[in-house]
Amino acid sequence: MPHVSLHTPIGDVTVFEHDGAIVALDWGWVEDQAQTALLDRARQQLDAYFDGALRTFDLPLAPVGTPYRRAVWDALCTIPYGETRTYIDIARIAGGSPRSVGQANGRNPIPLIIPCHRVVATGHLGGYSGGEGLPTKRWLLALEQPEGALL
Repeated sequence: MPHVSLHTPIGDVTVFEHDGAIVALDWGWVEDQAQTALLDRARQQLDAYFDGALRTFDLPLAPVGTPYRRAVWDALCTIPYGETRTYIDIARIAGGSPRSVGQANGRNPIPLIIPCHRVVATGHLGGYSGGEGLPTKRWLLALEQPEGALL
């Protein structure tokens, strides 16, 4: 499966492509990379995102998951840059409960691009399974805030 790794402010990440779509993004560096036009686009968009110059990813995505999980991940993609939604908000869109939304969030195979970091619990941040956990989630949310805004 073609993949490319890149250095980011939140650690190394590797993006995977299958059949012309992005299927996964994992933390860490993978050797023996295979560059494709799509992976080059993904790298450019991720670099622009971390530079604060990109608010919306424009990549074909094909996350593998149950129909319910895919519905949750589709709902996550509707959360605008710089905004958050609660697990309850996403459950209203995708169905299920806040708990099932949290479980689907934790199984998101394409974090950052499918912005699971934008989902928070009522009254607190909730969890985050990527990078270093909550410090990574806080960093991503801060990146998306206007200069001087408080979280």
